Amino acid sequence: MCRDIHSGIYHFSKYFMQGPVSRYAIFISVMNYNWAAMTITSLLFDFDGLILDTETTEIDLWKSIYSGYGFEFPLDLYIKTVGGWGISNFDPADQLVQLVNDSLDVSALRLRYKDEVAQRFVAQPIREGVQTYLSEAQRLGLRLAIASSSKHSWVEPHLTRLGLIHYFEKIICGDDVPPGRTKPNPDIYLKALDELGITASEAIVFEDSPNGVSAARSAGIYVVAIPNPTTSLMKIEGANLTIKSMASLPLQDLLKQAAR
Repeated sequence: MCRDIHSGIYHFSKYFMQGPVSRYAIFISVMNYNWAAMTITSLLFDFDGLILDTETTEIDLWKSIYSGYGFEFPLDLYIKTVGGWGISNFDPADQLVQLVNDSLDVSALRLRYKDEVAQRFVAQPIREGVQTYLSEAQRLGLRLAIASSSKHSWVEPHLTRLGLIHYFEKIICGDDVPPGRTKPNPDIYLKALDELGITASEAIVFEDSPNGVSAARSAGIYVVAIPNPTTSLMKIEGANLTIKSMASLPLQDLLKQAAR
């Protein structure tokens, strides 16, 4: 295989070296091209917790609400739901109602939470390095997709508001797979591969949670874990690579590592 590649490069270079300066410039560009990047065609991104750290924002709000009633928020129960569904059916609103002996109106509580968390999300920036990765991926000609357990009605308005939706060729969400088949099941990632018309070996997944990493690995895809302040408290196993943030490792360096 390598011999064939080298032979092809030799004949290619021989031809272009005989041509005008423009051909020589093209030859130099090709020879300097990041060959590692050529093995990957697509990048698949989770949304909640990875692009926008909604998870930590939600937890901070629930902590505040629980504290107002004199209770400590059960973080250990909540984090089991992060990144997908099925591992835990914990509902913070129902739990708080039980703790205050059913004297709390659960509908009013949910409405309060919905209004307050929406205000916090609007003021929240995307995670460090996300914009740079998306811009660099676009420059390199990589195809991008969202693969989220959340619904389209949640993900797409946020991507639009953040000015990021134009980067993504496909947006695959929890309502694109059968009920109960979101992460940690592989269905969302398998659907993304199918929609892009690629194999698992052509993609890299970016995830922040154990459920997301498990889903990507079950789909046979190389996965990079980028925990946020909430998911960093969880045990994330199975990732091919773990980094602190997208700002901590340039995309081209990451592509080289993935191709090894």
